[in-house]
Amino acid sequence: MIPRNRPVINEADVARRIGVPLATWRRRDAPGFRSRVPSLLPESRYLVYDLAQAEAYIDGKPIPALPQDEHPEDLLTADEAAAVLGINPGTVRAYAVQGYLSAGTTVYGARLWPRREVNKRRDNPPGQGKGGGRRAGEPQVPRKQHSYEGDPRLRTASEALAAANSAPKSRIAAELAAEHGGTPRTWERLLTAAAALQDGAPEARA
Repeated sequence: MIPRNRPVINEADVARRIGVPLATWRRRDAPGFRSRVPSLLPESRYLVYDLAQAEAYIDGKPIPALPQDEHPEDLLTADEAAAVLGINPGTVRAYAVQGYLSAGTTVYGARLWPRREVNKRRDNPPGQGKGGGRRAGEPQVPRKQHSYEGDPRLRTASEALAAANSAPKSRIAAELAAEHGGTPRTWERLLTAAAALQDGAPEARA
């Protein structure tokens, strides 16, 4: 969970602030950093940290505490949203595709949903009696034309393609994964989707 209105940072940006390559930082500095500054998404493969805590560690200052109370603007992972809704994380992602939840917000590669939206869905489960699912008269939520439609990482992928000239897609994907989080395979799909959009084929699936 990312607490309400808390700026965050990933390890690539931490290394950049210190002025060392990411590989060097992970080998030399990451163990000490991780022992003092916990990832905000511990159940996720994405390592995302509170910016104020990370800056305090870098400056040798006391690590500030995070808010402990729940707030409607907290950002929840699929696992956390699933716990609130009483479903599995795969169903949360399916809800986002089907329009029962929004597409969410992508932060350093991790897909997150506001607590207020998850709580509203919990109180109005889809297809279960009055108040469930899409109400009469509400417009049908359009399906995505491709799996990454609306994903802010598409812009990053497009910019990387434009700057890469003839570099292999696998190398571009590996560099994007190291800098922004996620897997090289996911970034390869994003690069494929971005290339299809540049070619005027939004229907192409990554």
